[in-house]
Amino acid sequence: MNGAESLVRTLIKGGVEVCFANPGTSEMHFVGALDRVEGMRCVLGLFEGVCSGAADGYYRMTDRPASTLLHLGPGLANAAANLHNAKKAGSGIVNIVGEHALHHIQYDTPLTADIEGIARPFSHWVKTSPTSKTVADDGALAIQAARVAPGQIATLILPADTAWGDAIGVADTPDTPPPQGPQKEAVVAAAKALMQGKSAMLFLGGRALRARGLELAGKIAAKTGCRIQAAGGTARIERGAGRVATLRLHFVIETAQEQLKGTTQMVLVGAKPPAAFFAYPGKPSLLTPDGCTTTMLCPVEGDPIAALDALAAELGALNEKPAGVVQAGRPERPTGKFTLDGLGQALGATLPEGAIVVDESVTTGRGFFPFSAGAPPHDWLNNMGGSIGFGTPCAVGAAVACPNRKVIAMIGDGSAMYTIQSLWTMAREGLDICVMIFSNRSYNILYSQLASVGVDNPGPRAIDMLTLGRPTIDFATMAKSLGVPSVQVHDLAELTTQLTNAMSQRGPYLIDVVM
Repeated sequence: MNGAESLVRTLIKGGVEVCFANPGTSEMHFVGALDRVEGMRCVLGLFEGVCSGAADGYYRMTDRPASTLLHLGPGLANAAANLHNAKKAGSGIVNIVGEHALHHIQYDTPLTADIEGIARPFSHWVKTSPTSKTVADDGALAIQAARVAPGQIATLILPADTAWGDAIGVADTPDTPPPQGPQKEAVVAAAKALMQGKSAMLFLGGRALRARGLELAGKIAAKTGCRIQAAGGTARIERGAGRVATLRLHFVIETAQEQLKGTTQMVLVGAKPPAAFFAYPGKPSLLTPDGCTTTMLCPVEGDPIAALDALAAELGALNEKPAGVVQAGRPERPTGKFTLDGLGQALGATLPEGAIVVDESVTTGRGFFPFSAGAPPHDWLNNMGGSIGFGTPCAVGAAVACPNRKVIAMIGDGSAMYTIQSLWTMAREGLDICVMIFSNRSYNILYSQLASVGVDNPGPRAIDMLTLGRPTIDFATMAKSLGVPSVQVHDLAELTTQLTNAMSQRGPYLIDVVM
């Protein structure tokens, strides 16, 4: 058994059963080991950012790390943007990055790079495995690191001679320390704060936004009268009919301030204090209202469900009927010209039970939540890190993780071009994903950002940097060339018909929403 095979066997034994791969020469021994060892599903991505984004989506839906297989420093660099998003989302990933044989690095050949240096900003744990004798143990430590709550990025660098040399055997993954449980003092302080009623707020992030966390938050709200607010960045919200509803904090500062207005006590559960996405002239960075007291019940790396359970018990709320539970109901099927509300209605009218919505719709989809609140139970995944090109790769990972659930990816046309190669992976793997691309032919979000930073009258050069014309991108034709059936729609009736069609069949499908 060589080092690569001992690593593959260690990954499988440690529960890492999927590898999103874009290999090169230095990874060929790992690829060969995948042929000899049963138990690892390999999914090829034509760009490394597809692999890292897919691993993010996989973890969000399973709470188990997948691996990536990346080619040397440039391959890791190509994966970095979606590793940034995964890190912000608290997604556990085991990156396997090939490296030259250790004796070869001194010759500074074209692909030689400081791989550890590239990895560190996007990883919690980084190690170059020095010998084939230790690579299994190193792989086990990488798995352990990836499992640390809420999920971490572990990058194991595999030199070619480490991969091809003789190995000793397979390693067992050490137990991962559990997240810190609720502290009595924090629970008592949070209970006291929330007794202020409507001027108090539970501010939720991370796994507090799963169905059980929201149920407990609803019980606490029923007991105290407090408000429930989701953070702006949310890795996964379990929502729909029968679940406690909450809105995400809005991207626009003024709208976010309105959502938080009147809050004098804020209890943080799995979330950081609310802050603006960017700095703007004359606008605040921290969004908590003046005079608001913040109480940390559970940090991001803690156990938010246990914390909410302890808080509900402290308040005597465990037997309360949760406040804010949404009744089943759908909007009417919309017709007419495209409007933002109409787009949200079309989604809400057609969303199937168990759907997974991956949202990188940027400006278009900000107001969609109310229209799908009463749809059948579903999950909603958002971009946590802000790096563009998250949506379709994340949808790939979610579909691999949950093959019996429909995945709907909502993407802006500018964002779609960053990782359009993911359509090929959807077709190759037969993944059950409906992709909606909102083709407004511009980087629409940046028009509002110009005004926000004080550029009130942009000239032709500035405007030209924000438009996507000359030439117009034909996503439907591009999708077909990558193996994904597709259609263009030009009004709400066509969109609703095509969404209904997509939800009734399996496999990838793309709808180009020409706005």
